[in-house]
Amino acid sequence: MSRIGKLPITLPTNVEIAVAKDNVVTVKGPKGTLTTPVDKDIIVKQEENQIVVERPTEQKRHKAMHGLYRSLINNMVVGVSEGYKEQLELVGVGYKATVQGNVLELALGYSHNIFMTMPEEVSATAVTEKGKAPVITLESNDKQLIGQVAAKIRSLRKVEPYKGKGIRFVGEVVRRKAGKTASK
Repeated sequence: MSRIGKLPITLPTNVEIAVAKDNVVTVKGPKGTLTTPVDKDIIVKQEENQIVVERPTEQKRHKAMHGLYRSLINNMVVGVSEGYKEQLELVGVGYKATVQGNVLELALGYSHNIFMTMPEEVSATAVTEKGKAPVITLESNDKQLIGQVAAKIRSLRKVEPYKGKGIRFVGEVVRRKAGKTASK
């Protein structure tokens, strides 16, 4: 049995869930509404204040789907009740970030600034403190979307291993390499 799939999902008091006949799960909470289609073979049941995800057989495909859809539904429940937050820091001389409305402007050492439009579901803030690297904070109720946006921002200037410059997640450990002078 799937270790993740067999765990029930406990619903907070302010979260409602609805399963349509075409196996579309909708979760509503104080932070918004999220919807995802579920495979037709997977059974999603609500028992009191818990959600139980079941599979019909022990086929390898059903086992894989069992844990996947339980995780997706759990991420939706956490998203609409608490929300998700990602923080990225810009390490490098002259690296800056500003937010105007839903547009993120980045100065990353290129000859031009990069303008990135955020999706409506993601809110971004940029904080620059003297003597510290600028920090971009992303908040959303959709875990997949916030991860995708954070990965896109990070890909604009990946962390290089010699000086450690680039965009990284707050708390991320970067393995540093010794330069060519270390061999002497």
